[in-house]
Parts: sequence; C-alpha cells; structure tokens
Amino acid sequence: MNVLDRFLKYVKVSTASNPKSDTNPSSMRQFDLAKILEAEMKEMGIQNVRLSDTCYVYGEIPATAGYEDKMPIGFIAHMDTAPEFNGEGVTPQVFENYDGSDILLKGSGHTLSPEEYEKMKEHVGKTLITTDGTTLLGADDKAGIAEILAMAEELLKGEIPHGKVCIGFTPDEEIGRGPDNFDVPNFGCNFAYTVDGGSPGMVSYENFNASAAVIEIDGYSIHPGASKNRMVNSILLGQEINAMLPAFETPAHTENREGFYHLNEFEGGTEHTRMGYILRDHDSEILEKRKQILTDAVEFVNKKYGKEYAKITITEQYKNMAEQIKPHMHLIDNAKTAAEAIGLEGKDGGAVRGGTDGSQLSYMGLPCPNLGTGGYNAHGRFEYAVLEEMVQCAEILLGIVKEYAK
Repeated sequence: MNVLDRFLKYVKVSTASNPKSDTNPSSMRQFDLAKILEAEMKEMGIQNVRLSDTCYVYGEIPATAGYEDKMPIGFIAHMDTAPEFNGEGVTPQVFENYDGSDILLKGSGHTLSPEEYEKMKEHVGKTLITTDGTTLLGADDKAGIAEILAMAEELLKGEIPHGKVCIGFTPDEEIGRGPDNFDVPNFGCNFAYTVDGGSPGMVSYENFNASAAVIEIDGYSIHPGASKNRMVNSILLGQEINAMLPAFETPAHTENREGFYHLNEFEGGTEHTRMGYILRDHDSEILEKRKQILTDAVEFVNKKYGKEYAKITITEQYKNMAEQIKPHMHLIDNAKTAAEAIGLEGKDGGAVRGGTDGSQLSYMGLPCPNLGTGGYNAHGRFEYAVLEEMVQCAEILLGIVKEYAK
C-alpha cells in the first residue's frame, strides 16, 4: 500500500486551525490540502467527490455489483493540525530500520529518546518518520488521511467485493469544530469510523466530555508612579483566578479517567487579559462541577474587588460518545476482527483522554468510534509515526470493509 508517499506529501501542507477565528473553516490554508485531496480522489476514480464551501471533502466508492444490499460504511479523518505548535514548513525525517537509539531532530538540536518515550522501544527495526524538531509532524491526522486513501486505492483495483464505502475529510477538529458543518444526511451511510490516532488494532468508543472557557478581564492602566489605589492589573487578577483552581487537576498531573482544567492560552497586559481553558472529564456530572468551580472563581474575584472586572464564557465542545456507540457494538466487533485477521490483537482503546470528530458525529446521528493510525506524541516537536503500523492501520480499514461485505 502506498502510504508513505501520500503521508509525506500531506504533512508538508500547512493546515493549522485557528481557535480565534469565527470563519468556516477557521483558517483558509486548510483549503490547500482539501483541494489536493479533491483532485487525488477524482483521479483515483472515487465517485461523487465534492468539496464544500466550508472545506469538507466527501467521496464514495460504489458497492461491487451484487453487494448493493450490504451495509455502507464510512471513514473520516481531519485535515487540520493543532494550533498549539508550529505546523509551518514541516520537514519530515525518515529513519529506516530504527536501531533503538536516540534520534537527533537536526533542525532544532532536540533529541527524540526512547528513555523519555518508551513506546519507541517497541519500534526497533521499523521505519520511523519524525519532525526536524522545529515543527510538529502532522501525523494527527494526516496519517489517517493517507491510510484511508491507501485503503481506497486497494478497493478501486476491483479485486475485493464490498458494499458502498463513504469517505470524509474535515477541517477544524483540533479546535472542536470539525463536525459543525459535516453533511451527515448526505454522507451516504449510517455508521462510520474516525481514523485519528493510537496504535493499530485499537478501537476507542469512550472519550472526554469537553468544554472550553474564555475569561476576559478588563483592568485599569495608569502610570505606575501614580497608581496607588487606582491601578487594576488584569494580569494579576487572571493569576488570582487560576490560583483558585485545584493545583493537581491539570493535564500534567492526571491520567486514565482523571479529568482536568487546562489553561492553554494567557495573553494580555495591565489593561486587558484573555485566558483560555479547556475543561475535560469522562463523567459529565463532574465536568459540570468543573465549570461551576471556574465560574465561582471569576465571581469571587469580582466580589472581592467590588466590580465586574472579569467575565467568563463557557461553550460545549463535545460529549462522551460511549452512549451512542454501545447500541451498535458491531462497529467494535468488526474492527477487532479486522485487526485479528492481520495478526494483531483487537483491543478496546479504553477511556480516551481526548476527543475526535466521532464524538460529535455520534450525537449527530452517525455513530463513529475511533481507530488507530500509528502516530505518537501528537501536537509537538517530538511527534512521530511508524510506517509499518500505518500500513497495518490501512489493512485494518480494508478488513473492516470486508467484514461488512459478508
């Protein structure tokens, strides 16, 4: 399967989403990749290929003659990369037959080490694709795109009978807006998979409930030499609000099913400060408590200083998809069977500490568990992908199609 060439081509296209934008998509650069995919899909022979004005790419592979009655199945991946780290000018490095030693990320001088990232020890002898240390890689989720199209290429050879297969590529997943304009009614199927991270053989159908909070603080700036009892430093008010949150309920101190508050944006000056949080928990009731605790901290500061200096806005991003998936466990069973067919153990991905487009799509009427891609350490300079695992992931997609054709 031609996974590597596709992947290397896609990661070099800058597609970071922009959480501060209110456009659809949030960054026009995502159209650069969308147009490439649209052209490739048409050239491959995928049918009904269409690119929406909000940057969604769709296509279909019609059922083999005589298999039109089989259940259609869809596969979805996202085109954007995380805005938290540089995604401009990605220069991937390819290391064949990895020997288990440290890898120099030669663009920055940083080192990708198996002593720090123990998963690398499982990849000795395989081909690793890394960054040069100055950017993220974009395996999240361009590995998923490459794998879906590699699977499609195999189906289009006409040697494997199958039902209808639907393909969708979305923008803005990294900022929680990927499904906002997804055309579920016309996608062409009632069940699908996102292909968006983790080891091959993993199938995940439980994820965080997620909300985002923005706190805007208006202070009062005056010359510091004449500021007594007059200056209100919005930065200090923001620090005070954050200090009221549980100190050890942050991403750096939590794991497994433990939720968190994550201050991922803090900018401003004396006059005005903006703070951005993401709030996460697998338990929806606990997430509601987190929202209230943050809101209470804002209200406390306002009462303490006798004026509404700070305002908070909370928006829901996505929900735990388990409730929508459990009535349709054929999605999980078929994914596990497809993994076992290529010699892997099909495993539940457990309580995923994140979310995918599938979590929202599941509540929009398209139950959509998530599959692995063979990518690791997403959203930073130490991101890498394993070629052999990417090929396995594409083979699993093909195996799922075969299962639904039975």
